[in-house]
Amino acid sequence: MASRYVDRGRKEIASSVRDARDTLKVTLRQRCFYLFCALLVLLMAVPFLEGTPQGRIVFTAMHMSVLIAGIAAVGRSAGGVLIGVLLGVPAAAFMAMGQLSDARELVILSNAFAAAFYFVNVSYLMSYAMRRDVLTMDKLYGAAAAFLMLGVLWGYFYFILMWFHPGALTLGGEPVSRMPPSTMLFFSFVTLTSTGMSDVMPAHPLARMLCVFEMIIGVMFLAVLIARLAGTYPPKEG
Repeated sequence: MASRYVDRGRKEIASSVRDARDTLKVTLRQRCFYLFCALLVLLMAVPFLEGTPQGRIVFTAMHMSVLIAGIAAVGRSAGGVLIGVLLGVPAAAFMAMGQLSDARELVILSNAFAAAFYFVNVSYLMSYAMRRDVLTMDKLYGAAAAFLMLGVLWGYFYFILMWFHPGALTLGGEPVSRMPPSTMLFFSFVTLTSTGMSDVMPAHPLARMLCVFEMIIGVMFLAVLIARLAGTYPPKEG
């Protein structure tokens, strides 16, 4: 009797291990999974890398990995790859040159190309996730990556705005002309999720309108994604 229970337990463990291995294999085949992971690692690493020149170089290399993962995610068509390369390569090149030479003009150019790259990626990922066919795991990772990219995209918008309008944002009530990337990303995601727990405030009318649009898009994104999920799993008829 005892041996029967032991054999049953072994079979259940072996079955669980096989299921986990199969799930891992499926996950690792998803292009959007790598983009999602690259974005998460980049966001978590920003506070540790932004304070030193060596850290900023590492940050630049990590951002290049996000660009590569983004190009791979949109690489299901030749046009997507071409647009990704035309926007991603200049963004990476200007960022590297700007970090090495400490030239803010090159960094702003990099921000502009990166913002365009993120905008194209978000547009592609959303159209891909909302297609009216089977909702795959890759589409779910694509939607999650698109949400993270929206926060980063608006961070670039705020950086570009502060270049043209120093003091457009205030930190602790004081106008600032430059802001660390971690603080800017914190403000962007707080605004995107409508949390509101930030000591950064928009002072310029353009900054306020950017915040308004980011909050609207954040709410609409979640609403549309939930509707998409609800449409995938309709209620069973009694």
